[in-house]
Amino acid sequence: MSTKSLPITPDDVEAAAQRIAGVANRTPVFTSRELNERLSAELFLKAEQFQRAGAFKFRGAYNKVASLSEAELARGVVASSSGNHAQALAIAAALAGTKATIFMPQDAPPSKHAATEGYGARVIEFDRYTDDREAIVEEIVEREGLTPVHPYDDTMIMAGAGTSTAELMEEAAPLDLVMIPAGGGGQLSGGAVAARGVAQPPRVIGVEPAAVGQWRASLDAGAVARVDVGRTIADGQQLPSPGDLTFGVVKALVEDVVGVNDTQMLEAMRYLFERQKLVTEPSGSSAVAAVMSGLVAVRGLRVGVIMSGGNIAVDRFVSLMSAAR
Repeated sequence: MSTKSLPITPDDVEAAAQRIAGVANRTPVFTSRELNERLSAELFLKAEQFQRAGAFKFRGAYNKVASLSEAELARGVVASSSGNHAQALAIAAALAGTKATIFMPQDAPPSKHAATEGYGARVIEFDRYTDDREAIVEEIVEREGLTPVHPYDDTMIMAGAGTSTAELMEEAAPLDLVMIPAGGGGQLSGGAVAARGVAQPPRVIGVEPAAVGQWRASLDAGAVARVDVGRTIADGQQLPSPGDLTFGVVKALVEDVVGVNDTQMLEAMRYLFERQKLVTEPSGSSAVAAVMSGLVAVRGLRVGVIMSGGNIAVDRFVSLMSAAR
């Protein structure tokens, strides 16, 4: 399918790449002979835990903030986030000389809360299981005049997030398949568009926590569906529904979205740490987990896998790894 009718195109991803160049990190791509032999495939692991603020989110946040007008910046920016967009937006706002207000779930990891405040943001807590995050952001925008920066359902965020896949394609193409974690869908939709910008586009598959399943429910319904947010260790992917913009792109360009359980993510986290010396947060390991657990057939393929982030405190990492034994 052509990307011309979609909210963003490969040209938008390229424009974002130019905008963030020299500010965002160009993250490394790792390979492993042992993992390739285990899966009878060639894997290329894009390590977004080495991005500023520890996750891919800085790409989109900076792309968006850098495009705002002086008047929009002067009002300050606001978003809701479980932690990674929060930290990314706090840094991007500081670089632009403005302030960020972040609504963060009460059960978000304390390390993410502390880091967001450490970057200079004002943090206001909410209950992810009972509060409407969109409504509380809209209320403060109306009351204080802040400029909203949506964590995923925004074309500038989507294009910026897609630069991680664009970089992966530049380094490892041709690829047969790209696996991308799916929360609200900014990285998955942007990555799918970036993948269409190469001469031999790979298949793209998203990965979400099976305990949440908003993507599975939405794809099955053929429209954005809202689910009860299930409990999972993957806090970065605990959302009740995809974005409207992101869903349209994913429906058009992404082959499937598969669900991984907590045990599979823990096994991937342990493997990445023990064998590859790479630390990921649960959400960051989800695409690796889908490949390692056999949810997606990769034998004989060249596969790009996005590790979306590594923001996890030492005590939580140790606790999760102990529970996984």
